[in-house]
Amino acid sequence: MVIGLACLSGFFVYEKIVRIKQYTFFKNWNSICKNLFTMTIFENNIRTNSTCCSCNKSDMKLSLTTQQKTELKVSKRKDYLSWDEYFMAVAKLSSYRSKDPNTQVGACIVNSDKKIVGIGYNGFPWGCSDDLLPWNRISSTGNENDTKYPYVCHAEMNAILNRNTDLKNCTMYVLLFPCNDCAKLIIQAGITKIYYLSDKYANDKKFIASKRLLAMAGVELVPRR
Repeated sequence: MVIGLACLSGFFVYEKIVRIKQYTFFKNWNSICKNLFTMTIFENNIRTNSTCCSCNKSDMKLSLTTQQKTELKVSKRKDYLSWDEYFMAVAKLSSYRSKDPNTQVGACIVNSDKKIVGIGYNGFPWGCSDDLLPWNRISSTGNENDTKYPYVCHAEMNAILNRNTDLKNCTMYVLLFPCNDCAKLIIQAGITKIYYLSDKYANDKKFIASKRLLAMAGVELVPRR
């Protein structure tokens, strides 16, 4: 029986020492013994005074609640993207799908509820090989059919064809100002507003004609920088 009590006492002592070591508060054996004695008295007080322990917990909860109430309110970010920046960024992201080695254009169409209803980028039609058709801008023979221009579908065309709903009164975001052929499609689709990032071909006759058509149809043009 004495041996049993000694073993049991040894187990409790070992358990307390391990607990103390886990917190790494003590540097030497004398500190361990001293704090072991203190911990034993503290545990005995807890066992004999459970009401006091409950009060301490309640006080702790009350203290935390009070602290939470006094915390400063966290405000929203100030540097988030505007809707226009966001949709133009989607158009830009779409352009990275283009395999054109010279010009990558993306277009994004949005309805009045700020929902994306069509996305496209410039490339060859479905079923037409990107490896067999030419990507040249200029033909060494002077034959336009040896360039990309007769074959490429523009981003605006693809975005309109990829629509998932009616495009009446929608807005288009596009990286490059639409050519005259795309302007016709935009007008016929019912799109009433265009945000564009670049107008680098402003003096080209196709783009002059495009502006004339869009102005006559009442399509609003908004440059983005």
